[in-house]
Amino acid sequence: MASPRALRLLVLLLSWSLAAAMRGDPPAPLPLVLWHGMGDSCCNPQSMGAIKKMVEEKIPGIYVLPLKIGKTVRQDMENSFFMNVNTQISLVCQILAEDPKLQQGYNAIGFSQGGQFLRAVVQRCPSPPMVTLISVGGQQQGVYGLPRCPGVSSHICDWIRKTLNAGAYSEIVQEHMVQAEYWHDPIKEDVYRNHSIFLADINQEREVKESYRKNLMALKKFVLVKFLNDSIVDPRESEWFGFYRSGQAKEKIALQETPLYTEDRLGLKKMDQAGQLVFLALEGDHLQLPEEWFYKHIIPLLK
Repeated sequence: MASPRALRLLVLLLSWSLAAAMRGDPPAPLPLVLWHGMGDSCCNPQSMGAIKKMVEEKIPGIYVLPLKIGKTVRQDMENSFFMNVNTQISLVCQILAEDPKLQQGYNAIGFSQGGQFLRAVVQRCPSPPMVTLISVGGQQQGVYGLPRCPGVSSHICDWIRKTLNAGAYSEIVQEHMVQAEYWHDPIKEDVYRNHSIFLADINQEREVKESYRKNLMALKKFVLVKFLNDSIVDPRESEWFGFYRSGQAKEKIALQETPLYTEDRLGLKKMDQAGQLVFLALEGDHLQLPEEWFYKHIIPLLK
């Protein structure tokens, strides 16, 4: 039985809703959750801070939550390199579940690796419900190369490249290096399938979890943004769920030719046929988003 306090709160909420409906107030915009990419942070005024400001200017009254993984901005940046991705997903699911402003649903934008991380949130944590997911340059099929790793210092990126090349699928590297957890070796698909602790799971490479399909298919829209001149994501086709044809690293195939689609392990084929998948492309390098393009193509998806 609900407590007297809970009943009073419910009555108040219903009264406010009824009063708003009688006044003809427009419904409040859905909240927006942002997850940044590798080497970035929640509050960088030139990235997430700028996106937050742009959205708030175009959608008055919207609640925007840039995710911070860690107690400080510096920890947030470092965790984008070194905190186990599955741990990050669990932490974010807890943050979202405890935020009272998100309980009726929210939209989300993930930038670069934040794109596939938010997809994992959809698949694993359906409550509160995500309505629309926008993956901006997200490596949905992983990467097989790190040509221009960004970051605060080049020596971190150089060290990551050497480590990935030497042993991306060793247990210690998988547990402690974010980029190894979505490293997808098309030449050694069996090794990737058996030892990738993150990407192989959310892409249903080992077993098909029906809950993953059901939760992803519950999205109203799944928007995939690809940068046609991307020099960081290798291969850039991964941003639209394409990848190398298995067994080699030269020929690239589109999503519709991959087993992920033909076997419909994620429900992407059904989503594509139902118009839930949206493919957007723009000229430019990784995460180079002109304001005009953002206003024209992304803002309408959030209203």
